Amino acid sequence: MSEPEKNNRRQFGPMTFAQALSYRLPLAAKVSILHRGSGALMFLLLPFVLYLLDQSLTSEISFDYLKGFASHWFIKLLILALSWAYLHHFCAGIRHLLMDFHVGVNKEAGRKSAATVLAVSLPLTLLVALKLFGVF
Repeated sequence: MSEPEKNNRRQFGPMTFAQALSYRLPLAAKVSILHRGSGALMFLLLPFVLYLLDQSLTSEISFDYLKGFASHWFIKLLILALSWAYLHHFCAGIRHLLMDFHVGVNKEAGRKSAATVLAVSLPLTLLVALKLFGVF
C-alpha cells in the first residue's frame, strides 16, 4: 500500500500574535474595536470619575483643590482621553444602532459609516483639547 497523497490545500489554524499584528483590518473593524475599547475605558474609569465628582460637590474648598489638580498637564491628558472615549463611543454607538435597524449593513455603507464616525469624533475631540489646554 502506498502512502496517502498529501493534500495541497492550505491548512488554517489559530492565528499567532505576530500574525495578528500584521493582519490588515478594514476601517469598519477598527472603528468597532475602538468602540469596545472606549467603552471599556469609560467603564474602568467610572468609579474614579464618580469619586472626583462626589469630592468636587462636597465643598468649595474641595472644588478649588480639584480645580487646581485638574490644571496639571498630565491630568488634562487623562481628561482628554476620557473625552475621546465618550465622543467616539457615542458616535460609534449611533452607527451600531443604525445597523441594528438594518441601515447601512452592506460593505460600502459600513466603510462610509466608519469613516463618518472618525470624521465626527476626532474633530470634536480636537475641540475639547483646544478648550482644555486654553486655546480659546
